[in-house]
Order: sequence, then structure tokens, then C-alpha cells
Amino acid sequence: MKSTLVKILVYFCAALTMSVLVFMLSYILVKGLPNLKPELFSLPYTSENCSVIPALINTLTITLISLLIACPLGIGTAVYLSEYSKKGNAFVKVVRMTAETLTGIPSIIYGLFGMLMFVTFLHWGYSLLAGSITLAVMILPTIMRTTEESLMTVSDSLREGSLGLGAGKLRTVFKIVLPSAVPGILIGVILATGRVIGETAALVYTAGTVAQIPQNVFGSGRTLAIHMYVLSSEGLHTGEAFATAIVLLVMVTAINAFSDFLAGKMGGKNGKK
Repeated sequence: MKSTLVKILVYFCAALTMSVLVFMLSYILVKGLPNLKPELFSLPYTSENCSVIPALINTLTITLISLLIACPLGIGTAVYLSEYSKKGNAFVKVVRMTAETLTGIPSIIYGLFGMLMFVTFLHWGYSLLAGSITLAVMILPTIMRTTEESLMTVSDSLREGSLGLGAGKLRTVFKIVLPSAVPGILIGVILATGRVIGETAALVYTAGTVAQIPQNVFGSGRTLAIHMYVLSSEGLHTGEAFATAIVLLVMVTAINAFSDFLAGKMGGKNGKK
């Protein structure tokens, strides 16, 4: 009896979640599809066409820079904590607790930190670089913790087998452990990418809201999320804001699909080995 009730409750929660998701996507598509016009994809932005192309390019630039900074630091830290640090180390416990705490901090706090540190103190002004580094700091704990958890799921027998065959610690980590943990690491990267693409509060204080493609990373520019926010807040281009939301959804879906494909390919290769 109890198992039946639990099963019904699980099915109900799953159906409710899917219903909310379908309703949200349907609402955005109904509102946005009529506004997906050719002028929305013009290269120069004007107040008439509300082009998303500058915001799309700025989004890709900020995402790429943020991941290039956060991924090596996060994965490297996770490798140290999981593979090289001694068990019960007090320093490691402090690092893990700090990372978990930073994961729950609101993004606007990161934005204020980025504004004070990069925009004001370092005199970078509102720029893509200031926004990118701020977001790198914000997603670093997520990448670090998910990577560490993935490394911890790798069987110790693989490590022992590699060491027993004469491989060194470094070779074991990079040839055995990390490839086995790639699917879990990619999940963390996907979560971080989604947070970067959808971020607004932190970037308003650091990257700015200029609706153009800057000449370099020290120029100001808005992302798709900020572009959508500005259009909806003005109240003059609400339809274009919904169209921008569709572009944002397609972009996130494409990135997730590519990451899943990459994880499947890598997982298949590891399985064959």
C-alpha cells in the first residue's frame, strides 16, 4: 500500500513538473515566434530592429573567457583535493566548506564584488573582461565540487591497477582517473555554462548594458539575458524580448546537446579501453 502511494506521488510530481515546463515553453514560443523576424538578426543594433546578434556574440565571448579561467582552476583544485591531499586534512575541510558556501551566495553579491574589484579598483571600467572574471569566480565552486565528486566515484581498483603496472601518480590521474570522470565533470561544466548564459545581476554591475559589439574585451557589452531584461523593462519591445528568450533557449539546448554528445563519445571510448 505504501509503495503504491509513493509511486503515485512520484508520478504526480513528475507530471506536475513536466506540465509547468511545457506551459512555460509554450507561453514563450507563442509570444516569441511571431517576433522572430529577419531584422532581429541584423549585425548592427538599432532601436528599431533590437538585433540580438551583438548580445549573442557578447554572450559567447563572456562564456568562453569565464570557462577558460574557471575550468582549469576548478578541475586542478578538485584533482588536488581528491588525489593528492591527505584524508582528514583540516585545510581541505576548510576549502570544501568555503566552496559550498560560495555556491549559495546570490549572484548580485558577486556583481558588487566585481564592480568594486575589477571595475573600480583595477580601473577596467564596465567591460567584458570584468564580467567574465566575475562570472569565473562565481562558477568556480560549482566546477570544483562537481569535479571532486566525480573523481571520488572512480573506483580505487583502477588507481591501484595503474600504480601496480608501474605508472606514476601523475600518469594515473591523467590517463585513468580523469578520463573515467569526464561525464561527471562535463555535468559541472554544463551547469556552470547555464549559469553564465542566464546571468544578469552580476553582469549589469560589471559588463554593462551597451547594445553593441565592443572592439576588445575592455569594452562594455550586454549579453542575451541582459538584452532580454532591458527590452522587457523598457516596455516598448516586449515581443522582441520573448523572441530573445527563444534564441537563449535554443542556445542553451544546443550547448547541452553538444556536451551530452561529447560525454557519450568519451564515455564510449573509455568503455572500449
